[in-house]
Amino acid sequence: MSVGLADNITTTRAVTTARTTKARRPRGSVKGIPLTVLGCLFLAIMVFPVYWMVNTSLQATSGAATASWFPFHPTFAGYQAAFAQQGQNFLSSMIIGLGTVVLTLVIATPAAYGLARFRMRGTRVFLLVLLITQMIPAIVIANALYTLFNNVGLLNSYLGLILADSAVQVPFAVLLMRAFMESIPASLVEAALVDGANDFRAFVSIVVPISRNAIVTAALFTFLGAWGDFLIALTLTSTTAVRPITLGIYNYIGSNVTDWGPVMATSVLASLPAAVLLIVAQRYISAGALGGAVK
Repeated sequence: MSVGLADNITTTRAVTTARTTKARRPRGSVKGIPLTVLGCLFLAIMVFPVYWMVNTSLQATSGAATASWFPFHPTFAGYQAAFAQQGQNFLSSMIIGLGTVVLTLVIATPAAYGLARFRMRGTRVFLLVLLITQMIPAIVIANALYTLFNNVGLLNSYLGLILADSAVQVPFAVLLMRAFMESIPASLVEAALVDGANDFRAFVSIVVPISRNAIVTAALFTFLGAWGDFLIALTLTSTTAVRPITLGIYNYIGSNVTDWGPVMATSVLASLPAAVLLIVAQRYISAGALGGAVK
């Protein structure tokens, strides 16, 4: 009898708990509706400029404000003009962006490993200096580099723009990768050293593969920074030979204020590399950015 009574009590409690859970679920769903609507509203506000840019690029209109809300008769004449007139600037931005990524990773990756593994006097001061450099406006760095580059003949050159953009991106890349490399167990590197590898071989064979997420994240942010640079390019270039796409759009607007189709088409093309890279490397970004947060 006692066993049967206990089973009945248990069954009654389970049924009551299930009913309570079902009764509570709709309340939670109802409470989440305003937040969902608010999130969709914010998303629409942020995405609308992108939509209007694409929308205007597909219309043969004299101004962005006079374009219709939807391209009922789309035309790709703006993209044809953009490719013909801005193709060289697009290629220049690609060369500068990729060159900046390579140079930044070559400098920042071993520097981050050295700061993470070896305890040296003055490390904290050096890290503080790196943080302070992130607060310096890019125009200040560009003006400081102008005189130097003018003396050594690096103005209006790919090498000069790559060096200038790398000078801006290296500190952030070092800080980002160091935070991740500090979470790598020291026993892994020590095991490689015991097996006969030197510090450089351990760095290349152990640390670099493990830090792939952080390296990809640093490379992506470096490319985006170099791709979207405007002030440094405006300061260090005066010819069209090495003009990046950002400066090309700036000059393009002044000569095409009566035809916004090519301008918006150029903006769409300039946004595609960043959008594609963010989509492809999304999982690496989330893992690399948060990899050093938890040890």
